[in-house]
Amino acid sequence: MAAIVHSLEPITLVGAGSLRDSDIDDSLALAPTLVAADGGAAHCLAADHMPEAVIGDLDSLDMVQAASIPWERLHEITEQDSTDFDKALRHIVTPLVVAVGFTGARTDHELAAYNVLVQRADRRCVLVGETDVLCAVPPKLALDVPVGTRVSLFPMRDVTGRSEGLKWPIAGIEFAPGGPIGTSNAATAAVTLEMDGPGMLLILPKAFLPLLVKTLLATPEAWPAP
Repeated sequence: MAAIVHSLEPITLVGAGSLRDSDIDDSLALAPTLVAADGGAAHCLAADHMPEAVIGDLDSLDMVQAASIPWERLHEITEQDSTDFDKALRHIVTPLVVAVGFTGARTDHELAAYNVLVQRADRRCVLVGETDVLCAVPPKLALDVPVGTRVSLFPMRDVTGRSEGLKWPIAGIEFAPGGPIGTSNAATAAVTLEMDGPGMLLILPKAFLPLLVKTLLATPEAWPAP
C-alpha cells in the first residue's frame, strides 16, 4: 500500500472528535509532523496549524476549510469500508503516531478508533483521550511507572498473557470482550507485559503520555502486519 506521509520522527494525527485546546500542541511536542484525518483539519486550522497532509474521504471539510489548505496536501480516499482514522493510519510511515481528536464526540466513532488500534496493531500508535491515553500492547512491553499508577487492560479479542509488577497478575486469565477484563489494576513496581497475541489495549492516565511514547519508541518487538 502506497504511503502518503513518510517521517523519521513521530507524527501527530488529528481527528474530528473532542480535544482540548492544548492537545495538539502537547502532541506536537512529542510528534512534530502534523497530519489530519479528514475533519480533523478543522481542529488544526483553528489552532493555527497547517497540516502536512489531510487524509480521508474528505466529506467533513467545508469548502472554506478545504480552500485554505494547499490542494496537494489533500488526499482523498473514497472507499467507505474503513474509518478516516484507519485510512490515515495505514497510509502513514513513521516510528509512532500520537492520535488526538478520535474520542469523546460520538461513542460509535470512539469504539471504531479502539478497533483500529487492534486491527493495525503492527503500527505504533498512542490514542489520546480526555483523561487517558491508550495503545495496543505489543508482544512485550516494559513500563517504568510509579507504584500505585492505574494500569488498565481491556481485551478487544480473546487474548492471554503474563505480567510482572501488577497488583493482580494476568497469567492464566483468558481475557475476552465478553469475558474477563483487566481494568483498574495498579502498579506495585515497574510493569512488564508479555502477550500471546494482539488484541489487548493498555490504558494509562493522560499524564503518562510522554512516558508511553518514549517506551513504545524504545520497544523493538511489534506484531506482524495483517
